[in-house]
Amino acid sequence: MISNKLNMVGLTADEVKRLQEQYGKNELTSQKKESFQRKVLHIICEPMFLLLIVAAIIYFILGEPRDGGIMLIFVVGIISIDVIQEWKTDKTLNALKDLSAPHVTVIRDDKEQTIASSDLVPGDLMMIYEGVKISADGIIVKCNDLCVDESSLTGEAEGVWKNPTENAEFTEDYWRRDYCYAGTLVTQGTATVLVDKIGGATQYGKIGANVAAAPNEDTPLQKQTGSLVKLCAGIAAVLFALVGVFTWFNIPDHAFGDRLIESILSGITLAMAMIPEEFPVILTVFLSMGAWRLAKKQSLVRKLPSVETLGAVSVLCVDKTGTITMNQMTVQDIWATDGDTHTLCEVMGLGCETDAYDPMEKAMLKHCDWLGISKEHLFSGELISEYAFTNELKMMGHIWRRNDSIVIAAKGSPERILTICELTEDDKEVVEHKITEMSKQGLRVIAIATANLQSESEIPAQITDCRLKFCGLIGLADPPREGVKADIAVCNRAGIRVVMITGDNGITASSIAKKIGMPNSDHIITGDMLNEMSDTELCERVKDVSIFSRVIPEHKMRIVKAFKDNGEIVAMTGDGVNDAPALKYADIGIAMGKRGSEVSREAADLILMDDNFTTIVETVKDGRRIYDNIRKAVGYVFTIHIPIAFASLLAPILGIAPTELLLLPLHVVLLELLIDPTCSIVLERQPAETDIMERKPRNPKEKLLTAKTLAKSILQGLVIFAAFFGTYYTILGGNADNAPIARAMGLAIIMLSNLFLVQVNSSDHDFAIQSVKCLAKDKVMWAVNIGTLAMLGIILYSPLNAFLKLAPLSATALLIAVGIAAISVFWYEIVKLIKKLRKG
Repeated sequence: MISNKLNMVGLTADEVKRLQEQYGKNELTSQKKESFQRKVLHIICEPMFLLLIVAAIIYFILGEPRDGGIMLIFVVGIISIDVIQEWKTDKTLNALKDLSAPHVTVIRDDKEQTIASSDLVPGDLMMIYEGVKISADGIIVKCNDLCVDESSLTGEAEGVWKNPTENAEFTEDYWRRDYCYAGTLVTQGTATVLVDKIGGATQYGKIGANVAAAPNEDTPLQKQTGSLVKLCAGIAAVLFALVGVFTWFNIPDHAFGDRLIESILSGITLAMAMIPEEFPVILTVFLSMGAWRLAKKQSLVRKLPSVETLGAVSVLCVDKTGTITMNQMTVQDIWATDGDTHTLCEVMGLGCETDAYDPMEKAMLKHCDWLGISKEHLFSGELISEYAFTNELKMMGHIWRRNDSIVIAAKGSPERILTICELTEDDKEVVEHKITEMSKQGLRVIAIATANLQSESEIPAQITDCRLKFCGLIGLADPPREGVKADIAVCNRAGIRVVMITGDNGITASSIAKKIGMPNSDHIITGDMLNEMSDTELCERVKDVSIFSRVIPEHKMRIVKAFKDNGEIVAMTGDGVNDAPALKYADIGIAMGKRGSEVSREAADLILMDDNFTTIVETVKDGRRIYDNIRKAVGYVFTIHIPIAFASLLAPILGIAPTELLLLPLHVVLLELLIDPTCSIVLERQPAETDIMERKPRNPKEKLLTAKTLAKSILQGLVIFAAFFGTYYTILGGNADNAPIARAMGLAIIMLSNLFLVQVNSSDHDFAIQSVKCLAKDKVMWAVNIGTLAMLGIILYSPLNAFLKLAPLSATALLIAVGIAAISVFWYEIVKLIKKLRKG
């Protein structure tokens, strides 16, 4: 198979299909999917559902199979809601996983195609390049300056230079030079690789077979909500015992068996009312749906907890090129020391890569072409050697044999190029003045230098040993993206500091920063200055510095650490291999989807599909919205559970007989059918509040359920409790015959209150009418509202009312219930109005 595929045509579609059937997916281990039955069993084992099932069994024991049957129907209904929600979440997460899966370029049917790396098969021709993590083991068919970091397999940090298989020399080493291994990293060059082994058959697969078996740990947010549920369950257990005892003493005339069962039923009703089992559902649904909505806006979330962290970002470290600017470099200005711009441009072209991928080099070669200096003319000679560009040197050079002479063409940072040029002090002063002048215009300045040698023996070993003639300067511009100025203004109002980190000249970066309205645009720290600072000094200096210039990727880690040590929540963008550690260290690592390396994307929490600064700002805004809505949903759950729990607790204390209780287990289950979709569907869809980007970032140490949120929930819950229990108690009047109508009135009030509560609590600042307007065209909102009213109508005016021990309400009574429900909830709108008036 290997020999007949070296024609570089690649596999055909039919061959791929056959090989996929034979070898399967290119994955370390096949994913084990949890069966539907296991999902249902997992949900049934939740404390809430166990209580429901126990209540249903007790009804059957009491000789009331009708009530027990209805209870089981309701149980199935609630379980169905949770199963559907979990299925939707799984579907969403799988879709997100497909989007974030590593991709690889292959040649198939004589065409280059980008496929998911899991779809690779033996025999594929795989294209690899700098920054890519290799997806399969394979033979190197051809390569250009290919260097691979194989430390993940060998433990040796030094890069391995590779050769094509036709030039391979026989060695006794286990690790071959004409072979690439899955899981290793391309640090330089490009290659075409014939895939040999995939998945578990690769060297990486053999070593890492147990990776997929690693347990999934809960996030801090999940632990927080889990502890809340446990706390409520503990309180419920204590109250269960107390209510059971109260009920026991309230019905001394009952037989022992009936007395015991009625006491247990009363306790179960309260326990069900107390346990907010919706919390785990809220977290899963909100985070996964939030991630899905972000993906539609070009932000791909790789780690769900980062959705919540987004809302707390206080410092945004961004690269200038391609994020702030358009990444479309053009030559704007040319200055030759001797006035010969044509020769300057020719030397500039000779200093570029023959197969340029850097935007600046592309712009330079495009300018040469515009001047009539074609690539064919530039690269017609023989490239003898080259001085590679490194972050430390910040310059590079090519050595050409042209017309029987040897030419060194060098380009790079003016500061570094000047150190290898022979210039008088006066000449140097003129050059530096011109550099400053061009930089102030916002131009990226590149210096060009050259030398002519007689023979190859004169070629210096390193570029720093060269003595060159300074030719001139090239000024390139990359204009800011449209809308960036408005986005920076949004960040300023939201209390988010935008920090520009660039390899460019500080004056150039400052010029761009001024154009887009960045604060402290004249405060600059250079890479050299950073090297001389201690960590303590850096922590102090970053407090008012917005621009870091001439930095290398290693510096980014120190900058991020300094901000974090100051208590900031840092989001940082990156695209290179060397950016990966800093992306990992930042609270939110943002990788570039278009120009980012595979390694940076793997290290990041978020992948920016369009490399656009506006998308980052929108993502932070959405992160705030999602966290806001999670908090609203948690507050809502507490609010709505308080009246249910208090009603179940107070009735036995007041001596109300079990048959006259406002809420029987059946009714609690009915209300749970209403609460589950409200908190997990309706509140998740709430749009961002109008002032969401006018607030300062939240404190990341702040608990999900703050004292303020809890106090608000308790107050709202108590008012609703007073309204619906007070109405029930008044109508009951101590007469058992009034229980069905009193119960119906109470249930109608709490169900209608639930409907109003969502609109009122959809914003802490905006009025309910604004929320209604925002979601007026939302079909899901209409479905839930109409569904709630339909449920109320069915339980009151259908034969089901007898089963539920309710009586139909008259039109007047129903209107009174609507009025009481509205008053019990809409009073909070007055609180909002007072807050607005206080703010002026």
